[in-house]
Amino acid sequence: MGFPSRVKIVEVGPRDGLQNESQPVPASVKIALIDRLTEAGLPVIESGSFVSPKWVPQMAGSAEVMAGIRRKPGVSYPVLVPNMKGLEAALAAGADEIAIFGAASESFSQKNINCSIAESLARFRPVAESALANGLRVRGYLSCVLGCPYEGAVSSDVVAGLSAELMAMGCYEVSLGDTIGVGTPGKAAALLERTARDVPIDRLAVHFHDTYGQALANIYAALELGVAVVDSSVAGLGGCPYAKGASGNIATEDVVYMLDGLGIETGIDLEALVDAALFISQALGRPPASKVACAIAGKRAA
Repeated sequence: MGFPSRVKIVEVGPRDGLQNESQPVPASVKIALIDRLTEAGLPVIESGSFVSPKWVPQMAGSAEVMAGIRRKPGVSYPVLVPNMKGLEAALAAGADEIAIFGAASESFSQKNINCSIAESLARFRPVAESALANGLRVRGYLSCVLGCPYEGAVSSDVVAGLSAELMAMGCYEVSLGDTIGVGTPGKAAALLERTARDVPIDRLAVHFHDTYGQALANIYAALELGVAVVDSSVAGLGGCPYAKGASGNIATEDVVYMLDGLGIETGIDLEALVDAALFISQALGRPPASKVACAIAGKRAA
């Protein structure tokens, strides 16, 4: 099909990237990070999660973060919402977009959100309906699309069917997540080709973790099929909690560097993005998990 001329990057670092940090990250640091990402030209910045602080303590300050960020016209700041209570909190915080998140594996659904896949869909329907009625956009996430830590391989037919169900609920886009990073380009392409029979390719996004070093190659395979939305995390924030010591999200800088090299527009200033990566890495007291950020920081130092 050929590459898209422009790709939308969905920045997930402030939420997906930071939620597994063991030490609390102050709201002021999250706000400063999001503001830097806004200035770097990111069009979508996932800014928080209105889940129970009992389950995800790191996201407890999401309302404070949403109140403190400098919102830029044309930029979206979505938040994750698991249920009606979360939606009420998101509305009160002035969210313009929410994300609902399900799994393509029964075991993962039970472990992650304490219910079956069917129960999760039943829970999401009124949330999506109410969000749309209140003028919010709704994005859908599916995790474990290329493998589950408990069940192993996952059926592409299941992924396609669930993607279609999320679309029928009113999701404008469905992000397919390789949560444990086991996918390879051939498997990623096969999954996308199967899912695109049920959901248009221009309504699909990809969310690859880099556990086995395959994320950039998988994104390349997705681009070849016409996928034009990629989730990524500044500085490579976010480990993989299901694989001890493994890296998690692909770094936004690494994705943007590749896209720049392919002549694909993103509207993102790579140098400003690296500044944001170095800022949050310094705040967390460790180097960025990003080849590009490390290379550019080294070049600057020299």
